[in-house]
Amino acid sequence: MRRIITRGIASVGAVALLTLGTACSNEREGSTGTGDSQAKGFAKDSLVGVALPSKTSENWVLAGDLFTNGLQEAGFKADVQYAGASTTVADQQSQISAMITKGAKVIVVGATDASQLVTQVAQAKQAGVTVIAYDRLITNTRDVDYYIAFDNFKVGQLQGQALVEGMKAKKPKGPWTIELFSGSPDDNNSKVFFDGAMSVLKPLMDKGDIVVGSSQTDIKQTAIQGWKAENAQQRMDSLLTSTYAGAKKLDGVLSPNDTLARAILTSVKGAGKPIPIVTGQDSEAESVKSIMAGQQYSTINKDTRKLVAETINMIKSLQKGDKPQINDTKSYNNGSKVVPAYLLPPIIVTKKNAAEAYANDPKLAPLTK
Repeated sequence: MRRIITRGIASVGAVALLTLGTACSNEREGSTGTGDSQAKGFAKDSLVGVALPSKTSENWVLAGDLFTNGLQEAGFKADVQYAGASTTVADQQSQISAMITKGAKVIVVGATDASQLVTQVAQAKQAGVTVIAYDRLITNTRDVDYYIAFDNFKVGQLQGQALVEGMKAKKPKGPWTIELFSGSPDDNNSKVFFDGAMSVLKPLMDKGDIVVGSSQTDIKQTAIQGWKAENAQQRMDSLLTSTYAGAKKLDGVLSPNDTLARAILTSVKGAGKPIPIVTGQDSEAESVKSIMAGQQYSTINKDTRKLVAETINMIKSLQKGDKPQINDTKSYNNGSKVVPAYLLPPIIVTKKNAAEAYANDPKLAPLTK
């Protein structure tokens, strides 16, 4: 099966290692090596642009603050912009063009729509600007230089494994009935998360150990536009009415992030149904509270502080005229090239390991007491 972003499928057992996978399947191979960066070094007080999506999660808000402060502390001029509340790509397109006009030497892009920035990235390339795709890969262009993110395929694998482990703990023998949710279709990561999770769940579905009650297994059926909580709650309401009337029990829900997980739980509680095992991602404070209260089962810890810090380290290397650190040159094919990447390992968090996972996080650690 071909994917715009190709990732090797690790065994379910390997997921628990929480390390970056190194095995490569044939579909991960591609011609690459180093970034196409045109930067040969630049002044330490140069402008660095950061174009982020709208503030749809706590992590995007935190990222903006960390980039503003971190870039300024490193001596750069920082221009950090968010797309509008409507998440329209037009906002981000104009913001990137403005950053190029202002003379930015590097532009970091958390894409609102991964496929709609080809023109702006080409403009950046022509102006000698280095483009770093942050968290979300920019697709269908050779003009993106680097990609930095947590290993998002592994995120999906961890979610799939957590779902299975949670259901087994609650009900040792299957079959288990689940529902699948995926992220916004304009976010390239949505398919990566979903494919990672399905690498764990599909073999069990094929064996009959897991059954999708609604039979909605295609990502087009499971997608939640804009990652909006209200859209997830509406879909869950509909599923409960159409598929889980009476005594039919729902054992688990694959949710790709915490915002959607909480919306799904709200729907289930509103319907008076038993709480299923529900996964998440992003370590949002409300979801950590929910996990400690025994409601949401799991989340993924992708420490935004580490991701922003590594991005700034990459920019510092470019400023000196050096090649930035890369640890993956085979996995992320954006449809036009394999983009050199720096990937950080995600960590699954349940009530069992929350205190340890957030021990060094001043905001979340107190919630695990």
